[in-house]
Amino acid sequence: MGSGLRVLITGATSGLGREMAVQLGREGARLALTGRRRDRLQETCAAAKAAGAAEALALEGSASDRAVVAAHYREIKARFGGLDWAVLNAGVSESRSGRSFSAENVRWTFETNVFGVAEWLEAVLPDMLSARSGVIAGVSSLAGFRGLPLSGSYSASKAALNTLLESTRIDLLGSGVDVVTICPGFVKSEMTDKNEVGWMPFMLTTEDGTRRMIDGIRARRRIVHFPWQLSLSTVYLLPNLPGWLYDRIMGVVRRRKKKDPQPAAA
Repeated sequence: MGSGLRVLITGATSGLGREMAVQLGREGARLALTGRRRDRLQETCAAAKAAGAAEALALEGSASDRAVVAAHYREIKARFGGLDWAVLNAGVSESRSGRSFSAENVRWTFETNVFGVAEWLEAVLPDMLSARSGVIAGVSSLAGFRGLPLSGSYSASKAALNTLLESTRIDLLGSGVDVVTICPGFVKSEMTDKNEVGWMPFMLTTEDGTRRMIDGIRARRRIVHFPWQLSLSTVYLLPNLPGWLYDRIMGVVRRRKKKDPQPAAA
């Protein structure tokens, strides 16, 4: 089913990216894996190969660095000849209260979550359009549908990513290239382990969340959001609540946090 599939996965050093490499490895995929942590990246490649991947190419560096992305894509083309899927998964998050607002934190978050996706879109799209084939999957979040407490930078970056992917998808209609927006809820990962908000309902295992992502990409669905319990409220209910009621509900959530997040050192 996935044998020979040529797949790029950014942010493959942990969590959903690593698990996707392993699951697609079991199908014999040829994988190009990126990440900033060399040791973790090498470990993911080894795990993917052990699972059965035909190839696992380690590409160390930042998804938001234009020169690095260009060099990585040249290596992918030389090795694989092109891509069938580009899974743009790299993302960062830091819980921070608006009471310790940091423009630098916003900039840092957008660098990876938005511009990291944009750099890869610019790199891979011309060849996919020329081939009239391919899937680009951007990993966003249910947090992008409305501002969440302690998550201003993260929610804003994912809202921007949702809109960017939607507009790109519409522009590419009929081109043979599909754009899939993936909006997970809470999935066990390093990111959720560091989440300062204690209330994370309907948490999925990494394996389950990844399997849902792969199924959605394979079906070329416009938007993949899960679990359904959280999607129902986040995608359909909360965006339509009046502001005063939303503020009151989120105020309760805010008070259920684990601890007060500390501002990063200046």
